[in-house]
Amino acid sequence: MPTPISERVQKHREALRAAGLRPVQIWVPDTRRPGFAAECRRQAALVAAADHADADLANLMDAVLTDLDEWR
Repeated sequence: MPTPISERVQKHREALRAAGLRPVQIWVPDTRRPGFAAECRRQAALVAAADHADADLANLMDAVLTDLDEWR
């Protein structure tokens, strides 16, 4: 007779804990929710507008790209 799922899950969790890991629950936005995509677009537009208005950020990004080219 096969081992019940709950016992297999418990054994797996015990093995993970023995390896020094612990369970963590993470709550994330529900991408299926109505209005999710519209909210993403709204926030992305705000960030893009802020980036466009910040000349110092553009200069920083250019400097970083130059530094990356030197790493190769």
